[in-house]
Amino acid sequence: MKIILAPLFICCFLFATAQPYKKLHFDAILVDTHNDIPSTAIEKGLSFDMDLGNKTNSDLRRMKAGGVDVQLFSIWCDGNQQNPFAWANREIDTVMAWTNRNPGDMMQAFSPKEIHTAVKEKKLAVMFGVEGGHMIENDLNKLVALHNRGVKYMTLTWNNSTDWATSALDETTKGDSLKHKGLTDFGKQVVKKMNELGMLVDLSHTGEQTFRDVMNTTTKPVLVSHSCVYSICPHRRNLKDEQIKAIGKNGGVIHINFYSGFIDSAFERRSEAFTQKHKAERDSLLKLNPEPYYMEVYLFEKYPDEVKALRPPLSAVIDHLDYIVKMIGVDHVGLGSDFDGVNSLPQQLDDVTTYPLITKELVKRGYSKKEIRKILGGNFLRVLEANSK
Repeated sequence: MKIILAPLFICCFLFATAQPYKKLHFDAILVDTHNDIPSTAIEKGLSFDMDLGNKTNSDLRRMKAGGVDVQLFSIWCDGNQQNPFAWANREIDTVMAWTNRNPGDMMQAFSPKEIHTAVKEKKLAVMFGVEGGHMIENDLNKLVALHNRGVKYMTLTWNNSTDWATSALDETTKGDSLKHKGLTDFGKQVVKKMNELGMLVDLSHTGEQTFRDVMNTTTKPVLVSHSCVYSICPHRRNLKDEQIKAIGKNGGVIHINFYSGFIDSAFERRSEAFTQKHKAERDSLLKLNPEPYYMEVYLFEKYPDEVKALRPPLSAVIDHLDYIVKMIGVDHVGLGSDFDGVNSLPQQLDDVTTYPLITKELVKRGYSKKEIRKILGGNFLRVLEANSK
């Protein structure tokens, strides 16, 4: 009898200890502040409310399976796009078409109150974040128009600078050749208008001078929608310690990006070796489009087996989160995956269904239930509420 009961006891014990993180994960409100599925779907001719299998990192069914409650859909185009404001509206139209076709599973949310309504009704709360200030075309009226459509944050720059704010890429590569560095007077007007509207000022992609100018201008807590820690991975897109401390003092929140190149300092070296191996294809692709992003996406999709070896472990994501928590506290971190916007993700984080593994790792590292709820979404809701006042 003991021989029979022992395995049964072990199985029950393992089941009991394995399940709490899942219950915690699905009971909490999970907010992802950055997912590029709108632009990816348009480029590939796909629809979010279809089963997209291995074609993308995200679709509606998988997002629900991963426990995502609030998705800020990234509205993006690169700096060379003609009529970027029209492009932004096209992407918003696309997401709203998905939402309107699926009223039982999705609803647009404009406020924290509406987010809670969506969660109660078991619907995905739909919000927008514009990635790149060039999409307002130097016009405050267009900023207001995007806000009225449900845009809750705007990244002041993408990799390209605007006429009124400089990007991390340009500040680190162009130096003294820049016409200006940081925010111009109009840039400060943009920040003040965003504060007035209750639109979160997003500092991912911005240069250090732009960052400093924003912190001296804003009257509301800021957002960093998808960035990591420079001290762990010294990439220009990541935040240095003084920036992290400034965000803590401001009351803002930093959402960790899952992109391998922002998490693992050795990834770019491995990636460069990979593209060098396929040099002929790389050079041909760069002739068609000089933006390296498109070349890398093509090659990474063409050679998936080779790419697997380049990926850092999932634990590296939590290392960045831990670093920020130790420096400024658990009230200032969240998750901004960059799913469907990057060509490499950590091991195990293959798509949105793998989100519970983040919670599992947080439990393993000793975070309390209250702290995990803050990380998964509570901190974003706090900052959203603070900007709404």
